[in-house]
Amino acid sequence: MPLDPPTVADVLTAQRRIDGLVVRTPASSYAELDRLVDDAGASGAHVVVKHENLQRTGAFKVRGALNLLLRMSDDARRRGIVGYSTGNHAQALADAARHVGAPCTIVMPTAPNPVKERAVRALGAEVVLHGERLEDACAHAEQLAEDRGARLVSAADEPDLVAGVATASLELLQQRPDLDVLVVPVGGGSGAAAACLVAAAVAPRVRVVGVQAAASPAAHDSWRAGELLVRPNRTRAEGLAVGRGFALTQGLLRTHLSDFLLVDDDAITRAQRVYLTAGRTVSEGAGAAALAAVLTHAERFAGVRTGVVCSGGNASEAELRRALTSA
Repeated sequence: MPLDPPTVADVLTAQRRIDGLVVRTPASSYAELDRLVDDAGASGAHVVVKHENLQRTGAFKVRGALNLLLRMSDDARRRGIVGYSTGNHAQALADAARHVGAPCTIVMPTAPNPVKERAVRALGAEVVLHGERLEDACAHAEQLAEDRGARLVSAADEPDLVAGVATASLELLQQRPDLDVLVVPVGGGSGAAAACLVAAAVAPRVRVVGVQAAASPAAHDSWRAGELLVRPNRTRAEGLAVGRGFALTQGLLRTHLSDFLLVDDDAITRAQRVYLTAGRTVSEGAGAAALAAVLTHAERFAGVRTGVVCSGGNASEAELRRALTSA
């Protein structure tokens, strides 16, 4: 059955519901970052970073997880939830489940980011490692949820999750109403879909641009084709490592997204280095993807006030070492 997308009224309700439970993260500018973007070819660009890497659990997804868990019935909470994730969705669900006292099981691929795996376990969730890719973990999570009578929480096809995530974009547009463009990383697409929903309702002149890893282009290709597609899933940026399109988020993207760009993994790593050196900011690969798009496709952002969402900061030690040694 097709899911009804959330409305801006749902987003405003979610903002009130999770108020005090999440961080109102800063929207910051950096002169050195602007200089590097200008040198890349975006003459006169001004970049504003929405620091969701400073959010509880280190990523934006906790906004959606809290909204979803707080909306569940007491009976559904007692039966618990099962999720599948490469890490940030997992941490968000574990954190929200602990807040409401619900049992939580997370299925992760067999070689997860160790920082994220440790965090999920520390939050009290049961962690099951299964399969090489997120798609394998998803299939196993579906079976576990059925066997246990628990609620399966999708990585993207959840209206309450998208409504909660949308509070980040709403905050950014409240903090910086002068923005012209909002650039958002895309894995399953909840963040970009949420940005589209909010921008269309409260700032229709703001263009929303999605960014995905070229090594895992399922959402990008689904959006361009107008149908849900499966694609190879090979990016090392685990927050973008999704191999299929999702119906709910693709519907919102097709209605409101202005453009969808691809960046390669090396460009993402270089953007992580730029964040570290020019913005004093720790970002994971997915968190640096929006900035990577601005640096890679600089001519599209010349003279434009551009908001980039640094969606998460849960980078492994190996990831940060790679960034610091990148050319």
